[in-house]
Amino acid sequence: MRAAAGVRVVRHGDRRRRARYGRVLWGGGEVLVTAGLVLLLLVAHQMWWTNREARRGAERKVAALEREWRGGTAAGDDGTTSADGGTTGGAGGPPGGSGVPSAVRTGDSGASPAARRPYTPAALPRRSQAYAVLTIPRLDLRVPVAEGVSKADVLNRGYVGHYRGTAQPGRAGNFALAGHRNTHGEPFRYLPRLRRGDAIEVETRTATYTYDVDRILPRTSPTDSAVVRSVPRSLVRPGYGYDEPGYYITLTTCTPEFTSRYRLVVWGKLVSMRPR
Repeated sequence: MRAAAGVRVVRHGDRRRRARYGRVLWGGGEVLVTAGLVLLLLVAHQMWWTNREARRGAERKVAALEREWRGGTAAGDDGTTSADGGTTGGAGGPPGGSGVPSAVRTGDSGASPAARRPYTPAALPRRSQAYAVLTIPRLDLRVPVAEGVSKADVLNRGYVGHYRGTAQPGRAGNFALAGHRNTHGEPFRYLPRLRRGDAIEVETRTATYTYDVDRILPRTSPTDSAVVRSVPRSLVRPGYGYDEPGYYITLTTCTPEFTSRYRLVVWGKLVSMRPR
């Protein structure tokens, strides 16, 4: 039987196809919404949760180190007694000496003769052991320093990592450190705010060393390893760095924010040592 003129006949096949299209669109929308929520959760985890947990852990470690130092020992992360951040008669200072230049002031002329004796550093800290505290007043930063730059064992815990093979605090050479710019406590997020003359303090079991910011390299390649050498100088940008041996500190982090494409470098020079 023919349909009346001008009346469109809707076939069952057309209805089924439309229903299928509707289900596909609806299902695709659900997938996209779910994926968006998962991505938001991942971002929240990286940008908030990892920062929260790493900062809390770093604060607890700083407090633990201070308690151990007051008690006269420096226990490592595994609870065993360990060393201060020096080297035993290694390069950069005389055996048994303080490892600081004679021109550097002690900062405590009224201390007793025993307290003013140069410390004798013990063994090197173990890999991933937190053994010092970095304080940068301008950044309101106080964070543990651990041996090595392992992400899992050091940097992702909110600590600052010491490049193995570089000098220890207060010793001749270059005490070189790395820290996250974003996520996992992001201790070096505001490193670009530092200016020449700003103080950088490194506290160990036996002394506090104060460095002053001297030079800043805004951007260099991640492979520019010369910036952490004993006499630091950029190979990528040779105009930045030093020509003479000294008592340096180097802070490195990623730049720009939320990327790891380049490295930002801050150099400082030792200006004082204060025994504990």
